[in-house]
Order: sequence, then structure tokens, then C-alpha cells
Amino acid sequence: MADDTATKQPNGVVIDPNGDEYSQNPQDLTLFTLLNRLIAAIFFPSPNSSAPLLHRIKTALAENVPLLRDASKNTAARVLQWTRRGSPLRALFVVSVGTIVFLTLAGLLVFLLFFVAATFNAVVISLVMSLAAAGGFLAIFFACVAAIYIGALSVAIFVISAATISCIIAVLIAAGWIGFFCTLWIAAQKSIGLAKHSISITGSAVSAYSSAWHDKRGQVSKKSD
Repeated sequence: MADDTATKQPNGVVIDPNGDEYSQNPQDLTLFTLLNRLIAAIFFPSPNSSAPLLHRIKTALAENVPLLRDASKNTAARVLQWTRRGSPLRALFVVSVGTIVFLTLAGLLVFLLFFVAATFNAVVISLVMSLAAAGGFLAIFFACVAAIYIGALSVAIFVISAATISCIIAVLIAAGWIGFFCTLWIAAQKSIGLAKHSISITGSAVSAYSSAWHDKRGQVSKKSD
């Protein structure tokens, strides 16, 4: 924890001038501030710190990764609160952005899994064949393995990217049509409400005018009698 001499940054992160310690109100910790802390700890260390880059990365990850759960909860709570304060279009926007981010991360995860599996298979096959072959045949085999590996990764990148982009475009089109119909529905509700209000005001004005006219007519009849 930082002491009283700590300085608070605009993003809510409190930096201790005597070291590299960070303190953060748990309720104010979000994914953005956590990412800001991580980047600041790695690329913008204290002038008094002489730790190498790998050590800074290890220390920053060890300090900030345990806070990822709380930051995710706070971010989700803030997004939910912001969504509830708005119209249905805001909720549609949040759902659309969340779906697009989910599809993007899912595509990236699938590619990483394929990349790890292909790399592991290439290493294992190369190791096994290197124990049973030597000389020119081994060189040719390594060249073939490298070509197959690069080709498989290229195909995987193309297929996964095409599928992810297609899903994102489909989500955008669906969100656009849903937003269009929601806009029409909201406009229709506003128009109906305005029409009802106008009819109510007109009816009140007509009733007041009719009452005044009847009163005036009654007074004229009394004077004539």
C-alpha cells in the first residue's frame, strides 16, 4: 500500500514515489486500469528501478494477474449499470460489441490451439525422423516438414479468419436490422404518445371553450329575461 506521500494519477492508479508499488481502490479497479498498470509497470518503470525487462514482465504479471477477476467483475457491473440507464438501442449496442469481441477471441483461441498442435506435431515428427535418418534425406525431410507446417498454418489462418469475419459481419447485419426495427418501434411509441398528448390537450381546450361558451350564453339569456 502506498503511504500519504503517494500521488494519484488521472486514471485512478496511486503510485508510490519511493518504489514501484501500486494501490487501487477495489471498487475502482477495471480492466482498463489493470491494463494501464501492467503497461506502466513493464514499459515505464520507476527511475530508481534497474530491473531487466523479463524481470519487470514477471513481476507485473505476478502482481496484476490475481486482480483480473475483480477487475472483470467491476467492469461487467459498470457496463451493466451503463446499459440499464439507456434505451434498448444501448443494450443492443452492448450485446453486439460483446458478441463481436467474443467471436474474435474465439477465433484467436482456435488459431492458437491449432498453432500449438501443429508445432508440437512438427517437432515430434522431426525428432523421430532425425533419430532414424541422416544426411541428405534428413535435410529433404526437414524442408518438407517446414513446407507442410507453413502451408497448414496458412490454411488455418485463412479458414479461421474467414469464418470469424463472416460471423462478425453476420452479427453486424443482424444488429443493424434489429436496431432499425427498434428505432421504428421507439419512434412509433413516441408518436403515439405525442398524439395522445395532443388529443388530450385539444380535448381539454375544447371542453374549456364549450364551458365558457355555455356560461356566456346563460348570462346573455338571463339579461334578456
